Amino acid sequence: MADNDKPDDLEPVERLGGADGDDRLASGSVSKSEKPPKLKRHIFLKIDSWLDSTLWNAGYDLAETWEEITIFFRRFRVRGLKKLGFEIAGEAMTLGTAGSVVLLALAQPAFEETKKDWRNHDNFAVTFLDRYGNTIGHRGIIHENSVPVDELPDHLVKAVLATEDRRFFEHFGIDFFGLARAMSENAKAGEVVQGGSTLTQQLAKNLFLTNERSIERKIKEAFLSLWLEANLSKKEILSLYLDRAYMGGGTFGAAAASQFYFGKNITEVTLAEAAMLAGLFKAPAKYAPHVNLPAARARANDVLTNMVQSGLMTEGQVVAARRNPASVIDRDEKEAPDFFLDWAFEEVQRIAARFKDHTLVVRTTIDLGLQQAAEEAVASSLREYGESYNVKQGALVMVENGGAVRAMVGGRDYGESQFNRSTKALRQPGSSFKMYTYALAMENGYTPETVVVDAPVAWGNWSPQNYGRSFAGRITMETALAKSINTIPVRLAKEKFGIDAIIQTTKAMGVETPIKKDVTIPLGTSEVTVMDQATAYAVLPAGGYQSRRHGIAQIMNYAGDVLYDFERDAPPAERILSEQAARSMNQMMSKIPYIGTARRAAVDGILTAGKTGTTQAYRDAWFVGYTGNYTAAVWFGNDDYTSTNNMTGGSLPAMTFKKLMDYAHQGIDLKPIFGVDQPMPEKDAKPEVADAANPDALPPMVRPRSLSSQSTRLIRDLGARLKAANALTAPSGTAQAATEPQTTGSTTR
Repeated sequence: MADNDKPDDLEPVERLGGADGDDRLASGSVSKSEKPPKLKRHIFLKIDSWLDSTLWNAGYDLAETWEEITIFFRRFRVRGLKKLGFEIAGEAMTLGTAGSVVLLALAQPAFEETKKDWRNHDNFAVTFLDRYGNTIGHRGIIHENSVPVDELPDHLVKAVLATEDRRFFEHFGIDFFGLARAMSENAKAGEVVQGGSTLTQQLAKNLFLTNERSIERKIKEAFLSLWLEANLSKKEILSLYLDRAYMGGGTFGAAAASQFYFGKNITEVTLAEAAMLAGLFKAPAKYAPHVNLPAARARANDVLTNMVQSGLMTEGQVVAARRNPASVIDRDEKEAPDFFLDWAFEEVQRIAARFKDHTLVVRTTIDLGLQQAAEEAVASSLREYGESYNVKQGALVMVENGGAVRAMVGGRDYGESQFNRSTKALRQPGSSFKMYTYALAMENGYTPETVVVDAPVAWGNWSPQNYGRSFAGRITMETALAKSINTIPVRLAKEKFGIDAIIQTTKAMGVETPIKKDVTIPLGTSEVTVMDQATAYAVLPAGGYQSRRHGIAQIMNYAGDVLYDFERDAPPAERILSEQAARSMNQMMSKIPYIGTARRAAVDGILTAGKTGTTQAYRDAWFVGYTGNYTAAVWFGNDDYTSTNNMTGGSLPAMTFKKLMDYAHQGIDLKPIFGVDQPMPEKDAKPEVADAANPDALPPMVRPRSLSSQSTRLIRDLGARLKAANALTAPSGTAQAATEPQTTGSTTR
């Protein structure tokens, strides 16, 4: 066939294969439907070209657009001082945006507080009785009904504003001018003579926060002040402030204080009386007129001066009040157990929230004799040794073995600070926390005689040291606990039990504060409360059962109906430690006051057990101990976390414990410590520390003669039977009178 006779669908191609090429290529022709690779490459080249040109055109157009935008904005370009101003404004916007994010993060914890039912927080009206039925105080709205601001005497409102917040109606919750003025005055005086907090900030603290001195609390206080100003009117804020502030003498609110001090309605107070009431907001304990009338009158005179200086009154209007200062009703100076009542009120609200009645009579577990002794023990310790040890605060909780809280000291002075350091303050327990690790070990088969090795131990980058920077080698568990060796609990936690098991033990024994998961917690670096420690340690004398700590024995309404009874309604105690573990712990703990670090805690003639605790830099000092009758946790330290002067748990806390327990065990039936049958060991004569010139300077307290416990139980049983009989036989109109608490007289145990 000639070349021009070739079929139309065939055309010459170049051979592309090699020796192993396709046979069709060898023939010198391919089908038109099969495009050669060269043509395919042409297609890809076209695509690549199109992409390049498109991207180039897009970039060119973008550059042109950007150039137009730049030319447009050049019209607004500034130079010189204007440029500086714009630069500052730009930086301010940047920093402001970042600051807003930070402020929002800081505000979240504060605004969480507003989710509570804070308006109805005090809708309970509670009369509190001690363990014997004597009235000891009130909480809630039982004092006086709130009086609207418009009905209050004008001079009372002016006295409060002139003294507490002169710019109250001008600021928005935080007064920066007032803060600057206060800082200036304090700088001139070289001390704090003026406060910068507004009335709204003080209300925020009273409603939502505590008196704890911390940066976190101040931040929350500032945000809550802004929230109050945004959600309440000025009159509502002022009314709440006058109703909720502590006014001394166990009273809360100006209306209650007016009745307590002057025996009259708040709407009837004179200018002199209003000035005296206004003077109480700063320091109710210091200026309470039933305690220190001269100081109260001097403070009232300062209030009158403030009214003149602020322009709210003239000197001529206040001169009569200066010449005729207010007088008060004679009152018993006996102070109510306010720290305990605050805590008990919270317990009542928790328990009675489900009850229809909120006007209640509550029999508590407090023993006023032991309460007074506890307060005196803490106060005398601070008075005697506070300056030498550089310590200003103390707290104590005393629990009778069985769970009843018999005494509570939340601080040095309730009037000065209502912050309860026994239930609210979180402090590191130091070596007193070691008890939990040893209890876990006893629960897992260890005994006091088990030999352990005191040698260097490392956990990650942490290597704990003993107090004396030395190691004892092979020692028993009993000796390790008595000498408060640091390496042993760390080694047990690392090699045997782990941190989680220790945390679970603390929770089971009654510690309510969350424990931080950290390798250092065997040495007490995670913070707890004094109440936590007293609750947990009381498990040991209870033989390993829950201590069932409680402050409320009964809750009744005013018709005499028992709404709650602890013995009837509380769940039975659960076993936490086995008998063997509790016995072993008590055997070891009872050696510490005699051969260990707590020799100053040993109660004369009574077997005593317990553990000391001292934290880093001597910031906190503890002793938590018990006898067969009582358990008590004692803490000393400073609110601002400054270090004490080398105070250890074996010094002031142990001495305070001994003083209280010496008093508490006079004239009562002595009970043994569970599982400890051996006689009381001889006390090592060597003191732990050279405390002061006279380590026995704290004089012993003498408990007044009282009925025996059997006689007390018999009389209480007879009283209950007579009360029940009277309720059955009395006419309906007198039944209530027969069941209402007696408020006159008092008894001592």
